[in-house]
Amino acid sequence: MTPGTTGRAQDRDDRPSIPTRLLVHALVREDGTVDAGELYTVAGLLGMTDQQVRLCVKRLVTEGRFTQEGRGRRATLRAVADLTGSPAPDAAYVRHAYRQDAGLAPWDGTWHLFGFAVPESRRAARDALREHLLHLGAASVQSGLYVTANHVTEHVEARARHLGVLDALSCLSTTDLRIGGVTDPRALATALWPLRQIAERHERLAAFAESRLSRLTGGPEPSDAERLTTAVELAAHFTEAMEPDPLLPPELLPEPWPGSRARRLAAACWRALGETAADGAPAPRLFALYAEALRPVEEGA
Repeated sequence: MTPGTTGRAQDRDDRPSIPTRLLVHALVREDGTVDAGELYTVAGLLGMTDQQVRLCVKRLVTEGRFTQEGRGRRATLRAVADLTGSPAPDAAYVRHAYRQDAGLAPWDGTWHLFGFAVPESRRAARDALREHLLHLGAASVQSGLYVTANHVTEHVEARARHLGVLDALSCLSTTDLRIGGVTDPRALATALWPLRQIAERHERLAAFAESRLSRLTGGPEPSDAERLTTAVELAAHFTEAMEPDPLLPPELLPEPWPGSRARRLAAACWRALGETAADGAPAPRLFALYAEALRPVEEGA
């Protein structure tokens, strides 16, 4: 076995699934451009082929999302539409997670329930409202009835109003929730949300962030391409862990909960990536978006 083989194999094992399209969006700079040479180099470090990159770029240009100036690795892509493909989190959502981790958002013991009965003729609106509730971290109690421990009523009502089904939505808050014979809040949370799977995603994020943090702080300074590769991988891991997380209050979670440790390590990793950035080197928007999302960490929440 040659030196470094084990490390490269481990990299492949802990690497998240990163579509080529997501990589292109992740490397969009503040001025809306993507350096093709940088794109091909990072793609190679992620195990992607040049052919994958060429085909993806061609599709994005055909769809009108980017224009291309030049050819091959010397080309410059310019975003003209839809930068939302970047693996960056919703800043308010992430801030709330870190506030919970810091004990600044204690649970008041209130459950928030939402019921709706939208007719089949409005199936698209019904499905959209359900997906919005799930996106906000609500869990299904039974058909047409959802519950969450977070204050999201105004967001649910706004979405229902936008969909034209506000008259079919019922909202209720209670401190006395019973499902069958279960009344204990932690037991209810365990029954309603897939906490084990959510915890496993956070454990993967923590392991990845810890391994990269060790390299960033204990080894030689990474090249720009290596730093960008780590940033894209970290963003993908962070999104994979956070998107399905309902951000339940700590009072409802098993102890210890891996989410807080994973987010702490991820924040430290982002700080280290920022500190190793080359002076004056253009950085992807991804760095600014995460800096904004993690700002409470830097300021002591």
